[in-house]
Amino acid sequence: MRLLEKKRFVSLLDIARREGELLLKTDVRLFTSTIDANWVRQLEDDDDLSERLDAFVSRFGRLQDTLGDKLLPSLLRLLAEKTGSALDNLNKAEKLGLLASVIQWLDVRNLRNKLIHEYMRDAEEFAFALNQAHTGVALLIATYNTINQFAQSRIESAAWPQILNSKK
Repeated sequence: MRLLEKKRFVSLLDIARREGELLLKTDVRLFTSTIDANWVRQLEDDDDLSERLDAFVSRFGRLQDTLGDKLLPSLLRLLAEKTGSALDNLNKAEKLGLLASVIQWLDVRNLRNKLIHEYMRDAEEFAFALNQAHTGVALLIATYNTINQFAQSRIESAAWPQILNSKK
């Protein structure tokens, strides 16, 4: 059982690494200019920019989901911790030093929901949310790196996924 959970955890960690790399690339490509309400309004006429935005929102949400909903519970099970509700798991992760703050994580989670479900109803509000998500990328990458380093220090494995460099 523990061997299967360890394989699952390392596989999820590698998925998170790949998602993080793609998110970082899209983040760099999307935030080359100031994002404001005018930038949001021009999306309807710029297919390339619109597709980059969709990729960013999708990758942001996917990495947040993988880290919070799959990777953290898998690590907790591997450490023989009881898993519970998402909030219980986040509180345990914060106590273990895997998350800087549960509140910050929930803010990023709410931002993810806002980007996905309230797509461009209000250009100013959407531009503000995008800029917050741009800042949130660093939190997601730091969380991935912290979980990776924590696991490497406590769990034996032949092949750990690489640490992500957020300064690409």
